[in-house]
Amino acid sequence: MSDNPILTMLTDTLGPMGPVIALAALGGVMILAALPSMLKKREDPLDKLRAVTAAQGAASRAEKKAQKLRAGGEGNDKLEKFAGFLEPKSKEEMSESRKWLQKAGYRSPGAVRSFHAIQFAGALGLLALGLLYTMFYNSSHEVPLSSTVMILAIVLPGVFGYYAPKRWVNQRIAARTAEIQNGFPDALDMLLVCVEAGQSLDQGIIRVSKELEASYPAMAEEFATVAHEIKAGLDKPTVLRAFGERAGVPDVMSFVTVMIQSQQFGTSIAEALRLYAADMRDKRIMRAEEAANKIPTKMTLGTMMFTVPPLLIILVGPSVHDMMENFKSIGM
Repeated sequence: MSDNPILTMLTDTLGPMGPVIALAALGGVMILAALPSMLKKREDPLDKLRAVTAAQGAASRAEKKAQKLRAGGEGNDKLEKFAGFLEPKSKEEMSESRKWLQKAGYRSPGAVRSFHAIQFAGALGLLALGLLYTMFYNSSHEVPLSSTVMILAIVLPGVFGYYAPKRWVNQRIAARTAEIQNGFPDALDMLLVCVEAGQSLDQGIIRVSKELEASYPAMAEEFATVAHEIKAGLDKPTVLRAFGERAGVPDVMSFVTVMIQSQQFGTSIAEALRLYAADMRDKRIMRAEEAANKIPTKMTLGTMMFTVPPLLIILVGPSVHDMMENFKSIGM
């Protein structure tokens, strides 16, 4: 029996599940208290302008329909009323979250909102699952769980549900960055061949995006995005800088700088590509050699763990056994 008078009172009043029921009731009250502020949307200074534009007729309705299609259909519209608490409040945080998700390959306009919705739903779902587990365990066993174990069994799944999507995105970013880093030298070689064959840089980017689609899909997607943005009429330096930010690879950022400088100063793009492609191949070989040189160091710990203890047993074991036998004979 616990010495805490509150736990004792809850157990006497509500039974063995008293602390869990009180914790669930407290959480429900807090959610209900915070729900009005969560559902309240931020005031948008462009609401009046949108209302006036929406009243203009068919052109306005067509624009809204296009915005819905770009947002990914009706699925994201269901989360629009929760945007007040599913999206960051400041523009800086919103921009950083969007860039972070773009590095993982999630580029839809509602990606930030969907990510926070998944976090919120995962945390609440696993929290409820932990609560159901503790209730089922206490009802099916004679000895109920202690208060500390019950709290951990309820809270830890909720924490896992909240941080699991973030870990998933970070793993996607790491895998995508490694793929871009490994495929970038091949992309530069193909781009150099296209430019030397007489194609423009824009045509070469389109061709490289098609050729790399099977081997390096992330690299092909990035080049395809660059080609579409250039076709849309965006400034080429701006498009290339955005490509470097999305990739998150220092080699790509250096390539972007070289391309922008070549365009600004009128130097030969083919010559710049040739020198940079050779440099990228050398860097890839150096990374492979570095990874190979790390293997003996990584194997040392395993070798020490699985080789030294059996060896010590084989060498020292007989001597220890003989010493123990001698001690027994002396004691007798």
